[in-house]
Order: sequence, then structure tokens, then C-alpha cells
Amino acid sequence: MRFYLTTHKRHWVKLTDKPLFLKSEHFVKAVKLYPARGPYAVDSGGFSELQRHGDWTRTPRQYVSDLRRIWECVGPYDWAAPQDWMCEDLIINGGTAGPLTFAGTHLSVEEHQRRTVANFLDLRSLAPDLRIAPVLQGDNVQAYERCVELYDKAGVDLRAEPVVGLGSVCRLQSTSEGAAIVTAMAAHGFKLHGFGFKTLGLERVGHLLASADSAAWSYHARWRPPIPGHTHKNCANCFDYAMRWRDRVLNALPTWQQPLLNPA
Repeated sequence: MRFYLTTHKRHWVKLTDKPLFLKSEHFVKAVKLYPARGPYAVDSGGFSELQRHGDWTRTPRQYVSDLRRIWECVGPYDWAAPQDWMCEDLIINGGTAGPLTFAGTHLSVEEHQRRTVANFLDLRSLAPDLRIAPVLQGDNVQAYERCVELYDKAGVDLRAEPVVGLGSVCRLQSTSEGAAIVTAMAAHGFKLHGFGFKTLGLERVGHLLASADSAAWSYHARWRPPIPGHTHKNCANCFDYAMRWRDRVLNALPTWQQPLLNPA
């Protein structure tokens, strides 16, 4: 399994050869982009887009243009997420969670799935060379199976894909329902990527994933004193803390499912 450290600090690509997971929007805003030292993957920023607007504000053509600039300036990435539609209740129905306000799409899970598959097909048609990965969406095992069928009917062989994203499992990953979803999708033979997996989720189903990403280090650092010698208020944006957290998490996993600590 390849473990990507999620960060909003785009310049970290020049600081480490460890796998990183970065939002495309953070590259888009940059005047200068740095070549990556190691492997990285690109998130489309879909959660933030739908949380704030209840819709996508970038067209597929705009997103492809953004991805092409990243590819050319930063270097070839492992894969990029499509402009998929998450199926969490807050994304669909709207509401608040802590400081976040969700606009709500007010669409059905089925419509989110249809739009997810349609967007993947659009992006693959516009840029077949850009390693855009299909993503499965749903809110229970049956819904994910339905999403698999949508790809199949569209002529997409998910078993042949280098990576298949598993969306909307971030808040379910450590639950029995989340484990059932991962297990059911892994049983198809898909090379799954788990979005936003934390320690408990990795311990439970990490062995069923080809890769995973996590930004949990930043949340953890926000509520802890900074590393001795660091002068910032906390280490929520700190490269040293993130790298130490990454090694600590991976070393704590059962040895039979530990990802490699190097990027190869």
C-alpha cells in the first residue's frame, strides 16, 4: 500500500520524496510551481467545492487545463481524482458541522453517482493521457455496488484501472459499515484508494487498500504544543510534525499490512 500524506502546502513537493496528496486548487493559485522530488497524487477539491457551493464551479475543461499545467510544471503524478460527487448526508442535504456550513446539493445519491461517472467519462475523453482515476460513490454497500454497475454499463473495466478511488467513506472508515463497504469493493479485485483514512481505519481495513491518504496530522497538531524548539503557536502547518506523524502512524500498523516507508 502507498500512503500519501495530505497537505495544503504545495511547496512540500520539493522538500520530500515521500508520497504527497495535494489539492489541484492549491497549484492553480500558484505563480511558481516546483518540480516534485517524489510521487504525488492530485485531489480535485470536490469536498470543498460541494460543501461551499453545492455544485462544481470549474468545468471539466478548466479542470483538465489545471491538471495539464500541474503535470507539465510539477511532473507526472501517480493519478488525479475526477470531479466526483460525494454522498455524505451533509453534502446532499446541507447543514453545519463545527465551523463549516454545507450548501447542500439537494440531489439524490443516485444522481450524485450518475454525475460522478459522467464526469469521469468526460475527463477521460478530454485528456486520456492525464491518469484520471475513476471514483466509486455511495452511502451503503448496495449503493456502491450500484455505482460499480454504472461504470460497467459505461464500458469502464474497473479491474483494469491502476487505481479506483473509494469516496464518501472518510466518516465511516472505522465503523463496521465502513469495513463492509471496503471489503465488498475489494472483493471485486479493484485496486482501491481510500480517501481521508485515519489510524483506526488503516488498522481495520488498510490491508485491503492499494493506497490511502490522510490529513489527520494537521488536526492532531492543532491541539498539541509545538515541537520543542519550534516558535509557531502549533504545528498544524509544520513539515517536521507531518513527517514525524506519518512515520509514527505507519510504524504503529500491524506488520502484515504496513505500507513501505519509502515511496518506491
